[in-house]
This record gives sequence, structure tokens and C-alpha cells, in this order.
Amino acid sequence: MLSFWEKQSLIQYDIIIVGSGIVGLSTALSIKEKAPQYRVLVLERNLLPTGASTKNAGFACIGSLTEILDDLNNMSEEEVLQLVKMRLKGLRKLRTRLGDENIDYAENGSWELIRNTREDMFAAGEMDTVNAKLQPVLGAKAFELYDYKERQTEFGFSMSHLQYIVKNCFEGELNTGKMMRCLIDLCMSKGIEIKTGCEVVRIEENKNGVNVVANDSGNEMVFNAQQVGVCTNAFTRQFYPDLDIQPGRGQVLITKPIIGLKFKGIYHFDKGYYYFRRLGDRILFGGGRNLDFETERTTDFSFNQKIQNDLLDKLRTIIVPGLNPEVEDWWTGIMAFGSSKFPILMRQSERICMGVRMGGMGVAIGSGVGEKLANLIIG
Repeated sequence: MLSFWEKQSLIQYDIIIVGSGIVGLSTALSIKEKAPQYRVLVLERNLLPTGASTKNAGFACIGSLTEILDDLNNMSEEEVLQLVKMRLKGLRKLRTRLGDENIDYAENGSWELIRNTREDMFAAGEMDTVNAKLQPVLGAKAFELYDYKERQTEFGFSMSHLQYIVKNCFEGELNTGKMMRCLIDLCMSKGIEIKTGCEVVRIEENKNGVNVVANDSGNEMVFNAQQVGVCTNAFTRQFYPDLDIQPGRGQVLITKPIIGLKFKGIYHFDKGYYYFRRLGDRILFGGGRNLDFETERTTDFSFNQKIQNDLLDKLRTIIVPGLNPEVEDWWTGIMAFGSSKFPILMRQSERICMGVRMGGMGVAIGSGVGEKLANLIIG
């Protein structure tokens, strides 16, 4: 039961954003930058952003050689270039908005491990072709190929598993926690309200506005706005079940401190399905959903033992052979994919817009998607 005061001042907004991840907060910020007079509310169903925004590896990436080559084999060249351009622009927006120092952005090297497989060796042979295709967007060479045997002492990876190592000249790393903290703090400084632990159960449009119905300890709390932005990524089908969205769960581990680590920076292999980085004297390592696509198409945050075992095996045999790493913690994050690698960015109806399906590239494209979604919302 709401009081007169609550109904008058605490549930009415100009714009409501559903979802407080990278896209949701970026959208709210872009709205305030363009129209500071609007009252903006962000609703988040859990105490922390739920999907992948606070659970990713902190890669500021445009795509690895094998990933982009795979895209070129399955998409038009124009589409691939559009994706790379979108990632570059989004990362620049994120860094400009938050500041590199505030998010620990660094470029300590980005590399891809080229294994002794037919597919990887073919990709190495196609590097010059891929560089030429990306040149119009990047303005410089994207990838450089090195014989791994000549650089083994620099990295310490397995000699028996690797043939080449490819440097990516356009990628960096950041601190995911600091990035999200900065986005939250910036939103609050702009007068954007964020309510966490506020699960939205329905979005109901009518001629006067949009009712956003949230669960309030078993009761319904109805917020009202003139426009709503849906930024719930992999969880969007709970509102719109016909959308082309498939969740993709990612398994991630972090080790205890390891004595004798050599490498720095961030790394990919196998079309970007595996990724790891050094964090102090620890290794963060994740991926492997390509081993069990069907099981990993879920919004359940539980673990997949098959993938966990695979990550442990690759950690011990490829990344730090002979160092006997111990795992300190595991977690999972939920990404969103579909038949296209492009995000869904559209007006769903007269008063509801959405920016969802980040394709595992939320860090790279989230700020740009948020800016475009803000433009849709405020017209």
C-alpha cells in the first residue's frame, strides 16, 4: 500500500532503464548527457548486476585473429568490419567517459596462442589477408606473427602445444570491478537513481506511459515512466520470448598466487573461446563453452564439471606447465548470443526500446550501444 507522497514523488519517472549492467548504466548516462532535465531510474533485480558485467575477464578487445577469420568465413566482409568498428568506437567511448587511470586500463600486450592444429595453422597463413581487410578500419596492421620457439622464455607456455604466437596491436585490459564502480558513481553524480534488489516481472505499455511492475517482497510495486529502455541482455526473453537470443554461460577461474609467472597482458586461443590474463601473481582463465554448447545455453549460474576439468587441464599443460597452479575461486557469467553477432538495438514499441544481445563483447560495445539506445529513447 503506497501513501499519497510515494505515489506523487517516488514512483514517477521520465525514463526507466531495466538492467544495471554496462549497457543499462551507459544508456542512463547518455540520456542525462543529452537531456539532463529528465528523471531517470535504473532497476536491477539483484543486489549486483546479474549477467556478465561484473563477471567478465576485463578484456578490452576487438577480436582475435582466429575469431575474426571465423567471422569472415560466416559473415560478409562488410559486416565483420562493422563489428570491429563498433568495438573500437565503444571502447573509446568507455575510456573517454571513465578515464584510463580510474579503470586501470593498460596495454601490456594482447596475444593469441596458435596451437599445432590444422585450423590454427591455416589461420596463421591467412594473417596477411586478414590484416589487409581490417586496414581500412584500423588504419594500421592488426596482427603480427612470431615463431613461438623464439619467444618461449618470454612467456613460459608449453613448447609442445604451440607453434606461433600472434600479437594483437589494438587490445588492452581493464579492471572490471573498478569499471562498474566508476559507472555507478558517475550515474549517482548525475542524479540517476539506481534501485537494486528490484526484480522487474512485467512491462506494461498503455496510452499514458509504461508501467514497470517489480517484485517487492512478494507484493507488486508499479513504477511509471514515459519511456523504458530494456538492457537485460541474456535475460530479455522473460519479457519478449520470441527474440533471437540464446544465453551463453561462461566458466571462469582464478588461481592462488603463482611463483615464477613470466607472461604479462591478455591472451586468447581457439577463436576466442578461451581467454586468460595475469592479475598480479595470479591467472584468470575462462571459457570452453564450445565443448558443450547445449548445456551452456542457460541462465543458470551453476558449474559445468566437464568444462572445469578442461580449463584445469589446459591451465596446467599449456599455460603454466610444471608450476602446479592451485585454483582459489570459480564463478560463472551469463552472456547473450544469437544468429547474428550484432546486438539487438531497436524500438520495440512506441514507448519501449531495447539494447540487448552483446555477443560476449559487452565491455567493448556496451558504451556505444548505450549511446545509440539513449538516442532511440529520447528521439
